[in-house]
Amino acid sequence: MKSISFLALAACLCFCQASFAYNNEVEPQVIRVGVYENPPKVMFENGQVSGIFGDILQEMAFREGWKIEPITCQWNDCLKLLRSGDIDLMPDVALNQQRDESFIFHQTPVLHSWSQLYGKRSLKVSSLLDLEGVRIAVLEDSIQQVYLADIATNFGLQVEFVAVRSFEQGFQAVLANQADVVASNHLYGDRRARELDLEPTPVMFQPSRLYFVSANPQKQGAINTIEQYISDWRRDAHSPFYQILQRWRAMPSDAPAFPYTLITLLGSVLLLVFVTMLWLRRRVKQRTLELAHSELKLNTILDSVEAYIYIKDKNLRYEYANKKVCDYLGTTTDKIIGQSDSAFFNKKTCEHLMENDLRVIRQGERVADEENNVTADGSMRHFLSVKIPLRNAYGEVYALCGISTDITEHITIKESLTQLEYYDAITGLANRKLLLQNLEHALASSNRTGYEGALVSIDLTHFTIINDTLGHAAGDQVLQQVAQRIRSSIDDTDTAARLGSDDFVVILEDLSRDPEQAVLAARNWARELLAALAEPYVLGDITHSTTACIGVTMFSDSQSSVAGMLKNADLAIAEAKAQGAESIRFFNPAMQESINRRMLIESALRRAVKNNELELYMQPQVNEDREVIAGELLLRWTDPDLGVISPVEFIPVAESSGLIVPLGSWVIEQACSILQQWQAHDALKHIPLAVNISPRQFRHSHFVTHIERCLQAMQIPPGLLELEITEGLLIDNIDITVKRLVRLGELGVRFSLDDFGTGYASLAYLKKLPLYQLKIDQSFVRDMLTDVNDEVITTTILGLGKNLNLSVIAEGVETQAQLEHLRGLGCHKFQGYLFGRPQPISYWQSRLEQSKILPEDASA
Repeated sequence: MKSISFLALAACLCFCQASFAYNNEVEPQVIRVGVYENPPKVMFENGQVSGIFGDILQEMAFREGWKIEPITCQWNDCLKLLRSGDIDLMPDVALNQQRDESFIFHQTPVLHSWSQLYGKRSLKVSSLLDLEGVRIAVLEDSIQQVYLADIATNFGLQVEFVAVRSFEQGFQAVLANQADVVASNHLYGDRRARELDLEPTPVMFQPSRLYFVSANPQKQGAINTIEQYISDWRRDAHSPFYQILQRWRAMPSDAPAFPYTLITLLGSVLLLVFVTMLWLRRRVKQRTLELAHSELKLNTILDSVEAYIYIKDKNLRYEYANKKVCDYLGTTTDKIIGQSDSAFFNKKTCEHLMENDLRVIRQGERVADEENNVTADGSMRHFLSVKIPLRNAYGEVYALCGISTDITEHITIKESLTQLEYYDAITGLANRKLLLQNLEHALASSNRTGYEGALVSIDLTHFTIINDTLGHAAGDQVLQQVAQRIRSSIDDTDTAARLGSDDFVVILEDLSRDPEQAVLAARNWARELLAALAEPYVLGDITHSTTACIGVTMFSDSQSSVAGMLKNADLAIAEAKAQGAESIRFFNPAMQESINRRMLIESALRRAVKNNELELYMQPQVNEDREVIAGELLLRWTDPDLGVISPVEFIPVAESSGLIVPLGSWVIEQACSILQQWQAHDALKHIPLAVNISPRQFRHSHFVTHIERCLQAMQIPPGLLELEITEGLLIDNIDITVKRLVRLGELGVRFSLDDFGTGYASLAYLKKLPLYQLKIDQSFVRDMLTDVNDEVITTTILGLGKNLNLSVIAEGVETQAQLEHLRGLGCHKFQGYLFGRPQPISYWQSRLEQSKILPEDASA
């Protein structure tokens, strides 16, 4: 019986434990957060905790699935609620001994802050000694109040403290003349003082580290999680932590130069105290005990500040070091006193420190300098140091006092921001901003020295295919390896940059004083780089090969203009890409003339498309008996000003300008109109018409619906409208391409793959596409009688068409010998000048109504 009860009890406990685990998994952890108004660090907006601490906490909560429940309160009330357990977490809490014993702090501070006094411009307060008889508005039960009260007591100052419940109430007290100054943290105080036309005083005090805290031991896990995020984020300049600081304008570069004022203040206090000590020692030996007590107070003050304070004698040996110096050197005061810097730092650091110290001791100068100190164990930290001479009653320098502030974190953040501002995030190369600066400097240097230089533009071939097939991670790897190969091929004085996607630019300086030698040097460098970029790229378990094109413009081409250099480089790389993979093109004035010609053509073409000034011609397609079985529609254009313009010239302009879309739509409409008219002629009603379709036109969102409307409106029988597509359509989005072709095929449209064999079509694609016909490119037909490779390609295409049950037509047939050879290879359909040149539609309509058989002199 006992055994049964024990088993039942164990089962119950297991069930309860499982239920508890389930509830913990389902229900988010609720964290009650005390919120008091202290912009920009803590605010309550739209029912949520906001500000720097608020946004950081919200980011953690989003990632951890916490539910933040804000509880608004005044500062002192928030502390009481935290102690009583009515809230779980409180942001923006400075660390002191009393709070360290009462609350749970994480290790890494969220912010470093300090306090400052603010008052009206008429008030003259320049140091702590000027606070005699001054009314200070201070946050009730805050560490500012405790600190200022101790200072007033230690220096015997009569100060009236006006307790307030918020910083805003303190500022209002100053405006209402209820207080002379208000003590506030610098983040809130600087902003509010500007808004209220108050002035910050030089009195800064109590540098502090700010944290999230809890009084509930059950929230130790949340505190540990916060510590992990803060520790990780502070090491990453791209983290949400720095993004939030930047959004609230609280980056270190935006902060007031606190260290300088603090150093001057502390130096003045230190000098005053030491002079006072010497005077008291000479006057009254009986007050030695009181003097020792005062010295202890000073040490307490100096040990509490966030600065490294030390004194060296005329032999540069330490006479005093505060607690921060001892902690930094990892030793005690007794082991520091009497030692020189060589006992703690490496040789280079000692030489730099000695140089500054001797200026103070020998010349009596005040020295302010950034010092990069490397200790004996190899660790380096950056300091901003101010060193002042200490003089005796006779004005002789007997020692120096140094006050150093650790700016390592500031330097690290500054370097990270510089990296973001001037360098590409993926490759580490210069970005456009840095490139423009360096190019301007390079042109000025070339003009001054007479050495020629070059601007080189580099473009990878079909880089988008890598992203589409292997993913963007693989694409980034390729870009990084390309950047490394470019970087290894240039000198330290040269600049390599990435402007976007796969566009790279290199500035080559000091090539030669001889222009011809400079051009040869640039060309040789470009050839070597092409060879390097052609080497395989290792992408995990696979390797990939790619090529590039290079455009070069010499410094002398641009007449010292940065904008001109970039424009010339763009023209050169455009020519290189047009020429093909692994091409190198140098800029020349003819390129600019070509661009001007293209601009004229584009303007005239835009007008011609709008006014329907283009004309359709037709070229017949025949079978073995020279019978016309189809016709291909071709565009012709004669401009009133420019004259006859070849399609080879205006079609690329239409493609690049986007005019190919309305122009192509007009051609399809005209083709359907002609087919509709031919239905009334028995000799013409069964002749299909082929229309060339560009990739840009095909990818237009309304392409399929436009053809469908034309076919339905003009009632074109199936099989009469034929669209000739190129292999360029098959490179991108093959699934969408197949889907559109299938839909058009259902409407009765036939497809012919134009210029087959010249592109990148995969045989796997051919099985997916609803093709009717392959067209053998005229480049193979033209040379097949003299080039065995062209004959093999032609034979292969004919065999492929037969095996895939596709019709095959040869274009560009111009001689009887070519016709006979194609017949011998098994080709049954032909197109070319041998059978007829492109002529207006009316010409062919009249001729075909007489006979569809073309005589051997039809091309005349």
